[in-house]
Amino acid sequence: MNLIKIRQLLEASVLCGAESIDQEIQCGGGADLMSDVLALMEPNSILLSGLTTLQVVYTAEMSGVMAICFVRGKRPPPEAIELARARGIVLMATRLPMFESCGRLYKAGLKGSSEVPPGTARPGKRRHP
Repeated sequence: MNLIKIRQLLEASVLCGAESIDQEIQCGGGADLMSDVLALMEPNSILLSGLTTLQVVYTAEMSGVMAICFVRGKRPPPEAIELARARGIVLMATRLPMFESCGRLYKAGLKGSSEVPPGTARPGKRRHP
């Protein structure tokens, strides 16, 4: 699913990275704990989060996350937007809660991180059953 479709489904605004909004996203997940992002997110994914700190962008970059959508109407500070822009990560924001955002994406066919086909996970990454 591409980010254009995701933006439409989540009624989201693009905060940075509009030039890359045609990217294909393989899977997605929602988390506010960055340890969960590191443990569970796959490359080429979108992260939905209510956390708006710089750490979200750094963690997304380490995990290969291509886009972050902030939920519940939250907006990151300007320095987080600038960091994401510099790192090539698309940032979006939606007024929807995380539960509904994840549900809309899943219903539209976006797979969760645990549903990525075998062999497409990052090498050496521990998979949870």
